Amino acid sequence: MYYFEPLAPQDVSPRALVLSLMSSEFSAAQPIGRLISAAALFGIEPATLRVAVTRLLKEGLLESPDRGVYRPGPKSKALTRRVQGWRDVASRLVPWNGDWLVALTGHLGRTDRKQLRARERALALSGYQPTEAGFWVRPANLARSLDDHRADLTGIGADEDIVLLRASGVSMPGAQDWPSLWSSEALAKSYVQAIEAMTDSLARLPNLRPDEAARETLLIGQAVIRTINFDPLLPPELGHQDDFLTMVDTMVRYNDTGRKCWQAYYAAAEERLAEG
Repeated sequence: MYYFEPLAPQDVSPRALVLSLMSSEFSAAQPIGRLISAAALFGIEPATLRVAVTRLLKEGLLESPDRGVYRPGPKSKALTRRVQGWRDVASRLVPWNGDWLVALTGHLGRTDRKQLRARERALALSGYQPTEAGFWVRPANLARSLDDHRADLTGIGADEDIVLLRASGVSMPGAQDWPSLWSSEALAKSYVQAIEAMTDSLARLPNLRPDEAARETLLIGQAVIRTINFDPLLPPELGHQDDFLTMVDTMVRYNDTGRKCWQAYYAAAEERLAEG
């Protein structure tokens, strides 16, 4: 699980910045000039940014439809769609009837460390937690069918051979206190912190310079979006769903403001370039 914590400027690597800008819902293909302008906000040199872009191209995480222009590549499009779906997260939920989704991974092996990380990240992004028995579980309160949900998992990195089950009853040795795999109180505290960070920032932004406002909205906004995307989406019976949805609603407003801040920053940077 990921709990809200604002990013610091030094936490933003060239690679993370590019992927963040590419996953932004209001971003079309990005010219290298804009990526360099964004990098300047975090003390990233143009040459360093270009190296990161080149590496992402080689990995298939970026593609270039035209010279000096970049967009998400074939290996990142599914994950980009997943990240961009944070606004509609409420539509992914249905009332919980007590069933559980179970992901069986024991037969997949653990020797391929890269694939293991991709598998566990896909499961974590989908709200699963590992059990002592070696499989992963989450409440079955997702709107997607089992087959569609499995396709979602494999699309963002889980193994093609992963097995999903829906369990309405479980009998196995030992106590199975699966609700305790999530800390609902820690999640609720995280929601409140995220809401307060956005609310305080919204009050501050009108008094900031364009570069300061753009930087702040990325640092806070990306942390909130990560919080939303890694949230286990617990049903009200297990967590504080209302507080979570309030955080999402606040982020919608914050994101719209952040978009305007970035447009103002880019316009000012392009104006300086034209004058210089």
